[in-house]
Amino acid sequence: MSRPPLSVRRFLLRLFLCLLLCLAAAADRPAAAEPEEELLIGIEPEHNIFEQMERYRYLAGYLSGQLRVQVKLTIMSRYGEVIERFKSLRLDGAFLTSYTATMGINELNLEPVVNPVNLNGQSTSQGYILVRKDSGIRAVEQMRGKSIVFVDPATVEGYLFPLAYLEQHGITDSNSFFHRFSFAGSHASAIFAVLDGRADIGAAKDTVYNRLVHNDPSIGQELEIIAQSPKVPEITLCIRKEIDPELRARLAEVLLTMDKTADGRKVLEQFKALRFVKSSKADFDGVMKMEQEARAAWRNTENN
Repeated sequence: MSRPPLSVRRFLLRLFLCLLLCLAAAADRPAAAEPEEELLIGIEPEHNIFEQMERYRYLAGYLSGQLRVQVKLTIMSRYGEVIERFKSLRLDGAFLTSYTATMGINELNLEPVVNPVNLNGQSTSQGYILVRKDSGIRAVEQMRGKSIVFVDPATVEGYLFPLAYLEQHGITDSNSFFHRFSFAGSHASAIFAVLDGRADIGAAKDTVYNRLVHNDPSIGQELEIIAQSPKVPEITLCIRKEIDPELRARLAEVLLTMDKTADGRKVLEQFKALRFVKSSKADFDGVMKMEQEARAAWRNTENN
């Protein structure tokens, strides 16, 4: 059998050498990484949901890099959805407001991990009852026959506090006392409902009110705060007890120390917080006390 032409032999030799190089490179290449572990974290609808997702995505990206775990976010459509979403979506954790955190701790045995410290240096919030300054309303008796807007039945500042306040002043049935009551769905929407005259009285969180006033001082010039609640934890990251204890400890450590690094401080700036501080179940004792005070008013309002 005649040998192939020299040009063909050279081509085959080059091809053989290329194959050897490819095999050597493949041998040096690390094995494909195992699929990343994943954490699904929920967020409540406190502000505009698009702005909120933008704020939290920087934090999720930072946590993913630090923990080497894929941290995903999902936003809940309403405050009272927490228990349902933990069950149906198998959430691993959520950034919860004080009442829904209390619900989660009591009903799902969630573990409170950390609270963000706001730019004002506080990790707490309080409820405001507010009216327009030109409304003439300054006391509970002057609210009779008026309209009131709450935020959501699963909020302390936007529902539990005003009911407790009314109960303390002898009002245990919002249906008969007010001409109309409604739920705005978010603190900002409740504030704007009063500002625009769609409701005479409103209940909302101080941090949201202060943020709106900072952006538009005329809001503070037109609205009057006539009552304030005790302070409660504003936002708490709560995690399921079933999450691996080592991962839970690493998550807490990353959050509690991120203000010590340049990258962490940059993310905190985007998240609009100074740092994170440790949370505990005892932080929610005041919420339970407020719920007990509001129970009669709540029961009558819900049943009628």
